[in-house]
Amino acid sequence: MKIAIACDHGGLQLKNAIIKYLTESGYEVRDFGTNTQDSCDYPDFGKLAANAVSVGECERGIVVCTTGIGMSMVANKVKGVRCALCTSVDMAVMMRRHNNANMIALGQKYVTVKLAKVIVDAFLNTEFEGGRHEVRVNKIEN
Repeated sequence: MKIAIACDHGGLQLKNAIIKYLTESGYEVRDFGTNTQDSCDYPDFGKLAANAVSVGECERGIVVCTTGIGMSMVANKVKGVRCALCTSVDMAVMMRRHNNANMIALGQKYVTVKLAKVIVDAFLNTEFEGGRHEVRVNKIEN
């Protein structure tokens, strides 16, 4: 599975830890930046990752900033992207089961590296239930 990932300066440490974890786990990762702690604008990087998911270049995406809020807003502006901010494993499972989310947003201020790994695993390994949820996801898309 190919994963798009991006961050701003407030999410750089967590993004780098996630990239290392994903690479060691056998995933192909496409890093859309930023790669420095210099102040930058999160929409510039989040949009690149979301576009890669939207056009099918990457199957899933992960965006990280200080809180995850800004990055989730940016990602959800891109047609075909369903991004949810997650702070727990349960949220990651439910966003996949019920919303077929294809991107996840994490906040470096609120999620430790240890917790992020478990959340990312849940996001990547939980299947969409379909059924009544598919009707709802289709309404989101339309």
